[in-house]
Amino acid sequence: MEGGTRLGLWEELPRDKDLDEVFSSPWNSHKNWPFPPVRQGLQQLARADMAAQSSEGSIKLSREELEDLKAAFEEGNLSGVASRLQETLESLESVQLDVGITGETGSGKSSFVNALRGLGDEDAGAARTGVVETTKEPTPYQHPQYPSVTIWDLPGIGTPDFHPDSYLEQVGFSRYDIFFIITSQRFTTNHAALARHIQAMDKSFYFVRSKVDVDVDSSRRRRPSSYSEVGVLQEIRENCLEGLRAQGISSPRVFLLSAFELSKYDFHLLEETLERELSHHKRHAFLMALPNISLHILEKKKAAILKQMWLVSTVACGVHAVPIPGLLISCDVDILARTLQGYCKGFGLDDDSLEKLAAQVGQPVGQMKAMIKAPLAKEISTSLVVQLLIQAGGKVPKLSKEVLSSVPVLGSMASGALSFATTYKMLRSFMDEVAASVQRVLIKAFEVDAEK
Repeated sequence: MEGGTRLGLWEELPRDKDLDEVFSSPWNSHKNWPFPPVRQGLQQLARADMAAQSSEGSIKLSREELEDLKAAFEEGNLSGVASRLQETLESLESVQLDVGITGETGSGKSSFVNALRGLGDEDAGAARTGVVETTKEPTPYQHPQYPSVTIWDLPGIGTPDFHPDSYLEQVGFSRYDIFFIITSQRFTTNHAALARHIQAMDKSFYFVRSKVDVDVDSSRRRRPSSYSEVGVLQEIRENCLEGLRAQGISSPRVFLLSAFELSKYDFHLLEETLERELSHHKRHAFLMALPNISLHILEKKKAAILKQMWLVSTVACGVHAVPIPGLLISCDVDILARTLQGYCKGFGLDDDSLEKLAAQVGQPVGQMKAMIKAPLAKEISTSLVVQLLIQAGGKVPKLSKEVLSSVPVLGSMASGALSFATTYKMLRSFMDEVAASVQRVLIKAFEVDAEK
């Protein structure tokens, strides 16, 4: 369906229980406070902050930010609140994440750089690969969808005159948030020495055993009758761990990966480890930049987006909001259009991503697009956003009446609540369909690939 939008294909969504709870909450002590749903979101963040809880995917605000927001609410300054939340969202979207990839020549460093960016070795903008060392200086590669995420291809560490202290100085150690130390065979004294120096400088590092697919395939060919993939992987893992322990690395963690089959082996373990160990904003950047290679990653991305959806809705209704023709609401359709485009691109519903996926599985791109019901990124416009808001306005389950029943002062406050409800519902419905569409695309791609 190349030409128009896909609005008529959207199915009615079930009642949004979380949204109902937000709008049915009392105003508590601040009767002049104009935006109950935002206050509840703030209260939830404050409770989470005081309890020192970091629930998965939730947006963490500092105590200073929380105090600023509380003060704005108490003053009844909605525009100030929305502006402050806009700063929070912008900082979340622009946070820098720098990842250093190092290892010996021929270990697959550059292919891993490409895989993390969702690219093949021959794609435009891919890191240069080869059997000899092709990286002479630290080379940055921005993520194609998230330019604030940079994967650095670092020079190899296998030279006879390698010294970890001078190497780290040479590559600009301080700029990196995390390091991946890669080998395609055994971890050597160079790997261990580098890890100790990184650790001494209070940075995080992760050992990666690459090209596992080559070892698995080789074992299958050599011992077809006794072949066991689980056994092969366990043997590789134990060999790596023993080698690192022998080099003085206590409690080493090794992740078995293939740059050409990134969704297999230990990639999900690496992803979960980084989610636990990166700071919140860095974790969000890493998660959103992950290639869409599994349904598990898609669900993680969707959950992260849903957690910040009330913030997006507040900003859209409180900053540069204008009346929407045909609806009793006001919002900023430009912000909403950019948000929906971001959803599509982040989940691979754009022409470049679909064409790459079709090429990988050897099928016409039309087969991939036939699985999609949500609009593609290029189809998102302000006029489409207005259409979606009108659709969402008819689906909001009488939230404005629930708000009005608890609001002593009518007028713009009720209009603000209805604007928030409609905007939130539109974003949620769109996100649900984007996630469902990309799941169908991936399932189709996996089915086709399995048949080859």
